[in-house]
Amino acid sequence: MATMPPPATPEIIRLSPADLERLLGELRGLLPPPTNQLVESLLRTLQWVLALLEEKTATLARIRRLIGGKQSEKSSVILPGTRAQEGSSQPKSKPKGHGRRAAGDYPGAQLIQVPHPHHHVGDLCPKCLRGLLYLFKTPARIVHIVAQPFLSATVFELERLRCALCGALLTAPTPPEAGAGKYDVSVGFMLALMRFGAGLPMYRMAKWQNYFGVPVPATTQWGLIAAAAALPELVFRALVSAAAQGQLLHHDDTYMRVQSLRREINAELETDDPDARTGIFTTAILARVGPVRIALFFTGRQHAGENLQDLLRQRATELAQPLVMCDALARNVPKELAVVLANCLAHARRQHVDQIENFPAECTQVIESLAKVYRLEEQAREQQLSDVERLAFHQEHSRPVMDELQKWMQDQLDQKRVEPNSGLGHAFNYMLKRWDPLTRFLSVPGAPLDNNLTEQALKTAILHRKNSLSYKTANGARVGDIFMSLIHTCALNQVNPFDYFMALERHAETVKKNPADWFPWNYHLAVATSAGSG
Repeated sequence: MATMPPPATPEIIRLSPADLERLLGELRGLLPPPTNQLVESLLRTLQWVLALLEEKTATLARIRRLIGGKQSEKSSVILPGTRAQEGSSQPKSKPKGHGRRAAGDYPGAQLIQVPHPHHHVGDLCPKCLRGLLYLFKTPARIVHIVAQPFLSATVFELERLRCALCGALLTAPTPPEAGAGKYDVSVGFMLALMRFGAGLPMYRMAKWQNYFGVPVPATTQWGLIAAAAALPELVFRALVSAAAQGQLLHHDDTYMRVQSLRREINAELETDDPDARTGIFTTAILARVGPVRIALFFTGRQHAGENLQDLLRQRATELAQPLVMCDALARNVPKELAVVLANCLAHARRQHVDQIENFPAECTQVIESLAKVYRLEEQAREQQLSDVERLAFHQEHSRPVMDELQKWMQDQLDQKRVEPNSGLGHAFNYMLKRWDPLTRFLSVPGAPLDNNLTEQALKTAILHRKNSLSYKTANGARVGDIFMSLIHTCALNQVNPFDYFMALERHAETVKKNPADWFPWNYHLAVATSAGSG
């Protein structure tokens, strides 16, 4: 049976960022929108992979995993049987959120109380005919869920009367529930939540609304969102100042697409400026200020470290240096301000996950050692230890594990058992050179083990990038940052973001006077104060 000859090696074509943007601009006028989006995603993916290979910023193993391999880096996936080998005989508990939900899990549902149609409190029991009925403390509950569009419309037909003699036209007065304009203020907030919280692009929302006979074009949506951002922007600015005073700051960034900024970059590239920056990023900064958490997003041409530096310029001078958690990229460290630096242990672990196929025994030892530390962290969290108690707990139990791991890696290198220039050698040196910031949880109260909180926050920006593909202008990115920041801060503090935005609108004048009283975690107090004074 004849075999097919191997495919010929294709010609490798490399496009500069400016050439790629020029090509994509030409294709937009030739292809239907769905096809154009697919072709654009494929070309950008190819450029991204080639850039990784050329700059050697990722191993082939990691690129394979990112594109189509195992996405999970859990020990149970990359090291099958690890938990059993470590002596864990307890079955893993079923995660919360799976199974039937109680009626109390629907706080946003409308509550309708249904009295008994035939019997009342104090009546004679119809069963025994002796006892009297009293109100049982727990009512029976039935949950009924219906579907509806996220924007609904009401048409008010105002009766008009005309005089048969003089022709005067008399129109019924507009009812109060018709509002002051076509679009209620709630519409802009709902659209912002759907776009910047749920990642729905405006053209999809327009399509959805058309299904229900309530059309809201994408251009109209953007005008409503931009108008709704005025009050949230005031709170956002105050939130930036509050976050600057935090004792712990996580930060990281991801690439973003902003069409107007890309045009600026292309113009700079045409001048052959060797210092021209080609990247556009969204930075996420998570701050812990006392018991509350703040999420901030910044989109533009600055790296995470520069955005953090701008934030910390608003920090009170009498405060101690903040603890800053990030990965080990040099661009993530603020250049002009002193901080206590902590590096992400998960990134160090990932270096060994990437090499496990080439050095299974050595990488397994590192991963299993770190797994012990993470289980100890889980125990500390379950025991609800304070920052000081948690530090003492890790110093007692985790320090011996980490000290032994450090000594073992150094011995492997010193005794020439590991080639320093190999993938494993680079993974060892990555940890050994950054040992102090990687083990900050052993010396500073409250220091986290990793930067996973920021990576989770960045999923909001990544979801927007994948679904909406890009921002059109820098102003659009600014509006997105404002809403993403407040929406994610609401989520971190268990606050309903839609209720929060509507409260800002109802108390607009008070919000303008003192935005710091209207943060997601304290606005209920401001609402109560306003109601009392009113």
